[in-house]
Amino acid sequence: MDNPIRYIVHDGMVLTMHDISIVEVAARQVLGMKKTGTYMLIPELLKKIYEFTVEKKIQISGAHIFLCHETTPQAVMEANEKGTALVEVAWPVSGTVKGAGEMSVYELPGGKMVHTVHRGPYESCESTYHLLFAWIETQGLRISGPIREVYPNDPRLVKMEDIITEIYVPVI
Repeated sequence: MDNPIRYIVHDGMVLTMHDISIVEVAARQVLGMKKTGTYMLIPELLKKIYEFTVEKKIQISGAHIFLCHETTPQAVMEANEKGTALVEVAWPVSGTVKGAGEMSVYELPGGKMVHTVHRGPYESCESTYHLLFAWIETQGLRISGPIREVYPNDPRLVKMEDIITEIYVPVI
């Protein structure tokens, strides 16, 4: 997409066009869980899924994922404050896998998505999201589904400033 915008400045931060791109994401099989509550549920749910994969000898085939069903900063804050956020987490898995209880095996849809990477503590992602949403708006795109955060490294094994969060926003 040819666009004259080369960078966006938001709250003193600069994000260049090279930091955000439109990508085509493939669908993938995941083992996931959904619960209503606050986003503090994310680590607990990820741990439950991981323990299930170990117990059932399920092959994990990618980094774990959080799907945020609230798609505006205001909706995120409100849902978290009220404890009404739909918290969905998943691990990509391969082979024949069966869910049990709260855990389901399903295909996470692929498609056209805006992608960027946040480096640093999870708690500091907000500014990256503001820049990402501004970029999406300048491109004339609309968010068309849950926002995905993919966590390719382990915060227990890297410095806080080296934590990576890949953000994917499905758009039309």
